[in-house]
Amino acid sequence: MSRSRCVPLLLLVLCGAAEFAEACSCSPEHPQQAYCNADVVIRAKVVGQKEVVTGNDVYGYPIKMIRYDIKQIKMFKGPDGDIDAIFTGPSSALCGVNLESSGQKEYLITGNMDSNGTLRINLCDYIESWESLSLTQKKSLGQRYQMGCDCKVVQCPTIPCSINDPTECLWTDWVLEGTVQGTQAQHYTCIKRSDSSCAWYRGSTPPKREFMDIEDP
Repeated sequence: MSRSRCVPLLLLVLCGAAEFAEACSCSPEHPQQAYCNADVVIRAKVVGQKEVVTGNDVYGYPIKMIRYDIKQIKMFKGPDGDIDAIFTGPSSALCGVNLESSGQKEYLITGNMDSNGTLRINLCDYIESWESLSLTQKKSLGQRYQMGCDCKVVQCPTIPCSINDPTECLWTDWVLEGTVQGTQAQHYTCIKRSDSSCAWYRGSTPPKREFMDIEDP
């Protein structure tokens, strides 16, 4: 499955401490697809932050990152053991994520581990305040979304649009509702059916083994 990519549109120009870049460009992801693509999915509070140097680039200039110290509340997907810190770029121009670090706000955080086992996040990862998630989204984290990881959610950016494979589900929130946080994102999961094709499922519990058609709660 393809990952949502975070790409600075202008490469860094390094001159002493000066760094220049334009905003990130991201392809939106349905929360199920974000869950499946991520190495780590956790619910956490941010309890501290500081700028750190994580090494040097090929020219010898320091690579700066923001380290967020977190209190993990629950891990839905990831390695054994708690994660106590995440790293992101120092600014939104470098795809950095700005999180509230007072310890009062809970987040759903998705991200990927680097070769050193460090969890890194960027603006293209699915990161939302926990309270903004629908009840269905909260219940889907884990088994329900995992059941859909053999499927692929394909965004419909403009009409007409269609799927090209029976293992795909067409995501139409943007064209029908003008938001990527619409009905399908908040209430539906794309899950493989008994004939190995995939279809949208709406329900508060995982579908039956013989699931064939869309079901309502």
